[in-house]
Amino acid sequence: MKTKSILLKSRPQGMPTEENFEFKEEELPGLQEGQLLLKALYVSVDPYMRGRMSEAKSYVAPYNLNEPIMGGVVAEVMESRNDRYETGAVVLGNLPWQTHSISDGKGLSPLDPDLAPLSYHLGILGMPGMTAYCGLLYIGEPKEGETVVVSGAAGAVGTVVGQIAKLKGCRVIGIAGSDDKTAYLKNELGFDEAINYKTTDNMREALSGACPDGVDIYFDNVGGEISDAVYTLLNKFARIAVCGQIALYNATSVPTGPRVEPILLKQSALMKGFIVSDYSARFPEAATELVSWLKAGKLQYEEHIVEGFDQLPQAFFGLFKGENTGKQLVKVADYNTN
Repeated sequence: MKTKSILLKSRPQGMPTEENFEFKEEELPGLQEGQLLLKALYVSVDPYMRGRMSEAKSYVAPYNLNEPIMGGVVAEVMESRNDRYETGAVVLGNLPWQTHSISDGKGLSPLDPDLAPLSYHLGILGMPGMTAYCGLLYIGEPKEGETVVVSGAAGAVGTVVGQIAKLKGCRVIGIAGSDDKTAYLKNELGFDEAINYKTTDNMREALSGACPDGVDIYFDNVGGEISDAVYTLLNKFARIAVCGQIALYNATSVPTGPRVEPILLKQSALMKGFIVSDYSARFPEAATELVSWLKAGKLQYEEHIVEGFDQLPQAFFGLFKGENTGKQLVKVADYNTN
């Protein structure tokens, strides 16, 4: 069985380019006892992967050069010598960017194809959905009537955060990067206001108009100047969930911004960074409620699916260009076909 892989060839300086990746084709060995042959169906691309391409110390080890990129993958079991998984089963795991791969089964989770579309397990029922649910509810602790601001609001996490905040009775303002996205947030997802930061000259002024009663919760996916503007509007006892800083991921130097500590002090505000795995004990509860909301039609969900394994690097670059609305995925193959 031949497989195609995408390796990290060199560490990006600034925005990643195609030169940082290498495509490789090779023959896989036969299965040993306890192993599985997996076929990738859907591959997730996520902003955190940019950090793993750097050698800088972080919450997760960097990718090794000349080895396949690793990330969330929904895969089908093509052949099994493992008692836990039958041929034809579908699994979720942290797997290499390969069309086909061999696994010992450790770290894989079986999926029910009838529960939801398989791709959802990389989005609203996967890491982004868990991130939105846990970050908003366990750090933000929204209360009815409060004002919630979400940056990166049209992304996989932000779209879910805003909708859950609406379910909790909050006023929700989303910040996104195009008129199409802001229209989607308001007209399809029910956000109260949405701001296109790319066409807004004065973010503080725009936010002030959208948040006449100030900001009680800020779910930060972006960082940078957008967050600087939000901080000036924080209310007493505001909560800030720091989920991502995509505005800074490709920076080659650290920009100097306003010092946030005086604002936090004066407003008795809480700012907490988090990694979704911090809340792993809560995942079953989160999954149950997210599925319930989806089935009841209380949550809408958007996917930006790119077709073809070879398009993985371009799909990844698209995250930093704002090309996606909702979850960015690459479809590699159809389920239950060889």
